[in-house]
Amino acid sequence: MHENELLGKVKTAVLTMQRWPWEQGVVAQAFYELGDIELALLMAREAVTNQYKDGRLAMKYERIPATDSAANGEIVLRAAQITGEEKFKAGAQKMLDYLLYRAPRSKDGIIYHNENDGKFWVDSVYMAPPFLAAAGYHKEAVRQVEGYRRYLFDTNKKLYKHQWDDYSGSFARGLHWGVGNGWVAAGIVRILRELPRELTGELESLKAYLREVIDGCLSYQREDGLFHDIVDDPETFVDSNLAQMLSYAIYRAVTGGWLPEEYIPVAHKMRKAAYERVDENGLIQGSCGVPDFNAPATAPEVQAFYILMEAAYYDYKGQRDKNAST
Repeated sequence: MHENELLGKVKTAVLTMQRWPWEQGVVAQAFYELGDIELALLMAREAVTNQYKDGRLAMKYERIPATDSAANGEIVLRAAQITGEEKFKAGAQKMLDYLLYRAPRSKDGIIYHNENDGKFWVDSVYMAPPFLAAAGYHKEAVRQVEGYRRYLFDTNKKLYKHQWDDYSGSFARGLHWGVGNGWVAAGIVRILRELPRELTGELESLKAYLREVIDGCLSYQREDGLFHDIVDDPETFVDSNLAQMLSYAIYRAVTGGWLPEEYIPVAHKMRKAAYERVDENGLIQGSCGVPDFNAPATAPEVQAFYILMEAAYYDYKGQRDKNAST
């Protein structure tokens, strides 16, 4: 099947899937980065329609997420910029105010993943800091990333652990979850795209954090280009999504000048491996997926990262072709 046909099937499939708050955001972000603005704006509208009074976006199915809802923040902000509609402006501002002033956080100001449980999840690196950066709170975005890194990064493995319980002072889930490390790489790339050049210290720090997590994951990559669900545990199932997430991050980072060109062959390898996991219905099989995200299945976020990977590849290829013609 041609890559354009595959992408079309993946896009159609994700639109049929029920979505949690973060999934609404990452799917909308995928359509936005691909340039499918009409769909992205419709998804932003739905996120605002389901916004809580406290500012959290897309809160249709559960009440506890703190950072997950912020995955919708950037697309609502972009919708405000594109359309000028007050509904989007107010929605983005309410989400921002929640993160800055109301979200539960530790004594050092790092936002917990959920309300009332005192846990840091590695997922949060993608959910909240990129929106803070897009909204102009660049230093706060970096500070949040550095906080999550401080609590969750394993300096020996060069990988992030999944969950830290700040109340008990111990890991709630001390495993090196593949998709969690993918959230870090993808989240950092989104922040890098927003940082002003004059923030040289922050830029250099994020570039180093990006490279270390990518290198940490790649040291456990399988011959087929994929990874195990728990990156350093070959007894766990083979996951589809981390390869997509890292491929996305590498294409974006090389295009942005934050990683050298030498990373591109491995991004191509992971992209090719992802193609092999798409079934006849356009569903990416074999990733950590619904309903409990602890077994191979499908999920909207997996579909979204296939789209994001393709969007990043097209942008990389477009820049490379442009440079070759000048």
